[in-house]
Amino acid sequence: MRHDSTRLGRANLDRLPPAIRRPAYDRSRVTPGIVHLGLGAFHRAHQAVVIDDCLAAGSSSWGIVGASLRSPDTRDALAPQDHLYTVAVRAAEGTEHRVIGALLDSVVAREKPAALVERMADPAIRIVSLTVTEKGYCHTPQTGDLDERHPDVVHDLNNFDAPRSAPGFIVAALARRRAQGLAPFTVLCCDNLAANGHTVQRIVTQFAALRSKDLGKWIADSTAFPSTMVDRIVPETTDADRDAVSNALGMRDAWPVMTEPFAQWVVEDRFTAGRPDFAAAGVELVTDVKPFELMKLRLLNASHSALAYLGYLAGYETIADTMLDPHFARLAAQVMEEAAVTLTMPVGTDLAAYRTSLLKRFANPALHHRTWQIAMDGSQKLPQRLLGAMQDRLRNNLPIATHALAVAGWMRYVTARDEQGRAIDVRDPLAAEFAALAREAGPVAERLAPALLGVEKVFGPLGTEPRLREAVTTALGRLYKDGARRAVETFVSA
Repeated sequence: MRHDSTRLGRANLDRLPPAIRRPAYDRSRVTPGIVHLGLGAFHRAHQAVVIDDCLAAGSSSWGIVGASLRSPDTRDALAPQDHLYTVAVRAAEGTEHRVIGALLDSVVAREKPAALVERMADPAIRIVSLTVTEKGYCHTPQTGDLDERHPDVVHDLNNFDAPRSAPGFIVAALARRRAQGLAPFTVLCCDNLAANGHTVQRIVTQFAALRSKDLGKWIADSTAFPSTMVDRIVPETTDADRDAVSNALGMRDAWPVMTEPFAQWVVEDRFTAGRPDFAAAGVELVTDVKPFELMKLRLLNASHSALAYLGYLAGYETIADTMLDPHFARLAAQVMEEAAVTLTMPVGTDLAAYRTSLLKRFANPALHHRTWQIAMDGSQKLPQRLLGAMQDRLRNNLPIATHALAVAGWMRYVTARDEQGRAIDVRDPLAAEFAALAREAGPVAERLAPALLGVEKVFGPLGTEPRLREAVTTALGRLYKDGARRAVETFVSA
């Protein structure tokens, strides 16, 4: 079916083909209970789908107001279609389409920051959730502390009621609630940070204390920051994806999201002001999320990053393409094997089955998850995904060769030149610093590896560890000598 010029919206849901799932509740009766910071594809394919299920089960006061911290693109795409959008779940067997109605409104924080603070301070809002990526927390990943010199932090401390950063918005809204005698909302981080709830609590209270020690203490004493683990692969949406979804709907959806069948959300059950019936929507409510979070960071995210950097250098555009190369599939498995021994899981957790499921998910031919997309913001991701496991293995005198190759792949990538000498569009908060170090060191592993290992914000004291320096330098030398494909083949065959 070719789609016409009709736009997806509330008025034409009944015109959708019967196979298209749509909101199973009266959307006009839903009221906001959540403000979500970071209105990107991942949130719309993960948490918003869960909330959609909660609304269908009768939790009508938990609709979402989404906030894009910078770009108006998502708001501009979704507002004309009443904030309805499609989630396309792609598997080898075919694609299922579902229209999500949980998002009620969206705002662009930069346009009217005071209005977003006011909305977050509304007593009807009981949860503020976040997917702003690692770099959105204005912190130092190696320590987990607020970066007081971050430009957005400096701005927000001087413009308390017109913030730019996620910590700035949270603190400004909590300060207003405190002044009005209202209970704080729960801060629900859904990003891949180590101990994400505790980390965000530390960042937010440190920021608040810079403004007022009393405010910092009130937030620390009264606000819940449950840790979470989220898992679903969500590639960026392409124009071809938009066309395919619009054809399936018979009408235009300006910004659908693509994803896989698998989804997992593990949440510590600590909420200041109530929550939806998450368990009814398949969320795992636990007392301690840390084992699950480390499992995901060190098995899924670490192997994903290894495939992204080395796969990109080898010329593979997507993770599924990379996994077609048996040596790269073995690389992913070896990263998981190295990391698995650093984990202590609750009784009954089947790590072998989890690893097998990850390899199958990575190989899903229907998901076009670009290596370049996963390679973004590596300076923020390496400490949680790779370096923690390396540190644990070194502490136990275990080899780190496969992880070292992944780190070397990142180093080769951030030089911003690929193996054919073509420019790489490196997206990272520290990209300029890495490029300068690469220019000074040149394509010489013995110079480049120590230079990058000396970047304190990424490696901290681990960068001076002799065994790590030797392993990474050796791996980087092999990448320069043989190229990524041959290097991976050699490492996994050793």
